[in-house]
Amino acid sequence: MSKIIITCAITGSIHTPSMSPYLPITADDITEHSIAAAEAGAAILHLHARDPKDGRPSAAPEHFNAFLPRIKQNCDAVLNLTTGGSATMTLEQRLAAPLQAEPEMCSLNMGSMNFALYPAAEKITEWKYDWEQPFLENSDDLIFKNTPRDMAHVMTEMGTKRGARFEFECYEVGHLYMLKHFVDRGLVNAPLFIQFVFGVLGGIGPDPENLTHMKSIADKLFGDTYTFSVLAAGRHQMPLITMSAILGGHVRVGLEDSLMISRGTLAKTNAEQVTKIRRIVEDLGRTVATPSEARAMLHLKGGDATAI
Repeated sequence: MSKIIITCAITGSIHTPSMSPYLPITADDITEHSIAAAEAGAAILHLHARDPKDGRPSAAPEHFNAFLPRIKQNCDAVLNLTTGGSATMTLEQRLAAPLQAEPEMCSLNMGSMNFALYPAAEKITEWKYDWEQPFLENSDDLIFKNTPRDMAHVMTEMGTKRGARFEFECYEVGHLYMLKHFVDRGLVNAPLFIQFVFGVLGGIGPDPENLTHMKSIADKLFGDTYTFSVLAAGRHQMPLITMSAILGGHVRVGLEDSLMISRGTLAKTNAEQVTKIRRIVEDLGRTVATPSEARAMLHLKGGDATAI
């Protein structure tokens, strides 16, 4: 099998500070967690920003700029900036930091969808900040908007004009067909890096048969022009990404996707999850890719000074 790429999603925009005291919020937190994850074996760092005052998801370039240069200076990992941000943000807000930073990689959600986070609110009895409870509870009426026009705009501005490659986040089978549509239109080119996303309420469920189905459809649509990775929410994280490694795919961990390191135990750092999955995949006989190997595999524009 080819070498396996470990992606680590450091903080995301779904979990809130009341869920874990270890969730990275400040620029110092995000920097420290990112560098440690890279040292543990993550070739790609999937990055969101937060307002350091209260941990609220942020699209502000100044919040990204507070940690991006420091991470870049202290590790060689691929810095992959979100273009999804949060479902509460406009497309213009979500693209503000990536347009300025011009990274070598961006994430791209492949469709509009319900993004239902409200069941998580039922598990919290004490809230650190006043924005958290309404943010979660009101997600029963929340749609993440990413229309074909929106996606074409991101592909053009970040890909065609700025040379970024994409982590295509596919939350359901229909997203694979949407990606094929854009391949046929010539807006994206191989090799494709497709992230199968399982366990978000509104997307495909975290069932093993759904992973084999997603892979089967991707094989049919893209043949040997793509490689896949898997992320799974919460307690489904390690079982499904282990299955991905067995099937020849790549893996994604991180506190964006799961706050736990084992049943009932919070992860204190992102590096803990990287270390755990690295041990698992190496025991399976897979070799972990370095950042430079990941760049070559995904045809990224490189780790030079101009490519964040």
